[in-house]
Amino acid sequence: MIAQADIGMLDGLERALINGRLHMVYQPKISLSDGRLRRVEALVRWDDPELGTIPPSRFVPLAEKHGLIDQMTQWGLRTTLRQWLSWVEQGIDTCLAFNISALSLDQLDFPDLVERMCTALDVPTDRLVLELTEGATQPLIKLMDTLTRFRIKGIGLAIDDFGVGYSTLMQLRQLPFTELKIDRFFVEDAPTSADSALIVKSIIELAHGLGLTVTAEGVETEDQLKLLRDLGCDVAQGYFVAQPLKPEDLIPWLDRFEERWHMIIGEQPQLPLRIPRRYMG
Repeated sequence: MIAQADIGMLDGLERALINGRLHMVYQPKISLSDGRLRRVEALVRWDDPELGTIPPSRFVPLAEKHGLIDQMTQWGLRTTLRQWLSWVEQGIDTCLAFNISALSLDQLDFPDLVERMCTALDVPTDRLVLELTEGATQPLIKLMDTLTRFRIKGIGLAIDDFGVGYSTLMQLRQLPFTELKIDRFFVEDAPTSADSALIVKSIIELAHGLGLTVTAEGVETEDQLKLLRDLGCDVAQGYFVAQPLKPEDLIPWLDRFEERWHMIIGEQPQLPLRIPRRYMG
């Protein structure tokens, strides 16, 4: 039974998928060692002419509940891979992060589907990392074969929002993740709270001990970025680095961030491929 409040939104979401009213934005992630653009995370957005802006926290669970999540996932992944091709043509060869629902992993052929999408668009699979929330790792332990097939295909796996769910360290060791993302809850007051800083430091050391890359979410201040860098965190993501950007705004952001990194850290960033002059307009 669909709740009355969800009927209009569900109808709008179905129409948005059919009529192309969803769009993607991309949030940069930078290496804390050298300022290099490490990856961009693809985030789906929905601006409805009648309902207004609907947050993902509202419409993604609705899509999961009513059977639209596979259609949304395939649309979003295809859109993101095509955007990667556009950036490469402009001289930016970076990696992509894309959020997937644990429900998609119920499909045994899902890794093959993702690989076919990459192959069809000539995107190397090692440019893609799929992100899953920690809260989903309880059922994911039953999907080891599916997750392992992603790794065999060269596709990375990240555990998102680490530290606020209920997964055990044993599950973290067993699941074939390549990256761990520290939840913003611990990052927020790490510069002023010795307890939070200790937790962040311990998570970083734990992850590195397991051979995982560590990304800090929700980095919103210079003090947070500098502390995370000092603690050995690999990657930073958050509004201090960049808000989610329209695709065409990534290159202008890169040029601005080069100067910001120098002011913050006191050294020039090792940015990826500089943009060829012919693409500078």
